[in-house]
Amino acid sequence: MTAMDNWYSNESATFGDRVAGARETAGLSQEDFARRLGVKLKTVRDWEDDALEPRANKLQMLAGMLNVSIRWLLTGEGEGLDGPPQPATSSAGAAEALGELARMRAQMMALASDMGHLEKRLRAMLRETI
Repeated sequence: MTAMDNWYSNESATFGDRVAGARETAGLSQEDFARRLGVKLKTVRDWEDDALEPRANKLQMLAGMLNVSIRWLLTGEGEGLDGPPQPATSSAGAAEALGELARMRAQMMALASDMGHLEKRLRAMLRETI
């Protein structure tokens, strides 16, 4: 078993670590999380810093909102997160799109330059006719 397989064991994570990890996985900021739970931002920070523990009713709401079990939040065992979120990797499609965007930008700059030269020619022609 690697360290990644055991990232929320009793030895490696606290209640606050599990709350913070599950909140981040759910895509919630501390502010959004506090607002949805009806608590102060400082309260969420204190939970995540292991300075406070929520009351039973908030613990139940917290587990439901984060889609994890109360047991997992308290002990790291049971229904919880599988592991830390994996960083997004660059896909071939994204690299191809970036290449196409660079090509289009070069074309746009060339067209802008051509437009500038044409504008100068037209202005010169207009001055000659006046």
